[in-house]
Amino acid sequence: MTAEMVAPAWMHQQITAEVYESWSEEQCAGIEIVDGMVVVGPSASKRHNRLARLLANALDAAAGPDWNADTDFDVRLQDVPLTNRRPDVIVYRADTIDITPTRPEHVLLVAEVVSPGSETTDRIVKVDQYAKAGIGFYWRIEQAATGAPLVYTYLLDPATRTYREGDVFAGTLKITVPFAAEIDLGQI
Repeated sequence: MTAEMVAPAWMHQQITAEVYESWSEEQCAGIEIVDGMVVVGPSASKRHNRLARLLANALDAAAGPDWNADTDFDVRLQDVPLTNRRPDVIVYRADTIDITPTRPEHVLLVAEVVSPGSETTDRIVKVDQYAKAGIGFYWRIEQAATGAPLVYTYLLDPATRTYREGDVFAGTLKITVPFAAEIDLGQI
């Protein structure tokens, strides 16, 4: 094993919120923390990044002044053990833009674009984590090499902190809660 192949020591120990907050933005980019452990995911493809960006732009335009939509920043699901996820698209309350870390109570919706290497995490693990954190809506976007992507929607049952399956969209995505909009998935 060469020196380049040895993972840094911090990848083998639990990370606390205090330690994570001492890291630079550059150190935090591209990683998630799950139960205090650093998780490095595969790099996203250009298609993945474009889909996430276009979806965020469409949601941001539809959301009005009360909500912002963005891509790729931490949502702190729990402090101990530390769990930070970086959803591909996040819709959050506009009045919390300067509050760090972003907490589940600031977030209306998270969307994950499924890529090779993230299938199980996006289809099973994150669904459970976001629901337990109390985030109202979860969308899973399945990419298509040709044609519009499929958007699987999930709605939180607050009593059980689990998601129930909503509609599946291809073509036009119709949003009604808490703002109304239509997004042409063929344009994304």
